[in-house]
Amino acid sequence: MKHLLFIIFIVALCVSCKSPEARMPEIVQSGSFLKESAERNKKLNELEYKQIEAIIEDNPDIEYLTSESGFWYFYENRIEEDTIQPQFGDLVDFHYNVSNIQGSEIYTTQNKTYIMDKEELFTGLREGLKLMKPTESVTFIFPSQKAFGYYGDDNKIGTNIPLICEVTLNTITQNND
Repeated sequence: MKHLLFIIFIVALCVSCKSPEARMPEIVQSGSFLKESAERNKKLNELEYKQIEAIIEDNPDIEYLTSESGFWYFYENRIEEDTIQPQFGDLVDFHYNVSNIQGSEIYTTQNKTYIMDKEELFTGLREGLKLMKPTESVTFIFPSQKAFGYYGDDNKIGTNIPLICEVTLNTITQNND
């Protein structure tokens, strides 16, 4: 009997001193959500580019330029002489109209004063302003990822909406810092 109690005690001691083992997760995710999201975004991007290409093809008399940042634009009024362009910290005064890709106006003649790269402005317009000179007028076509993307503007622009912006840069006040 003492031997039996001794053996039970030794077994209990060995079992209780064992370190806990990690449990395997019950559900293993394969990353399919990210793959599906990437596929959706590729299809959306392809659709938007087809819409933009259709606009360009419908206007063969307009010389569209492609930016390095991934949007298209053409000059309504181009200044050929070498003048200043907005740089980091410069104060720019401009006005713009925003339309959807079908041409329906969303915002009309919004006047804005903006400190380059120090205030909030959607990516495409911020990059587009850097291409402009004072008194130039440019029409930009932004795919949704260069506009307001997935979130929209919480007002009139919804999710994944490509935009057309007509912009006139009035003045640039250079930052002397």
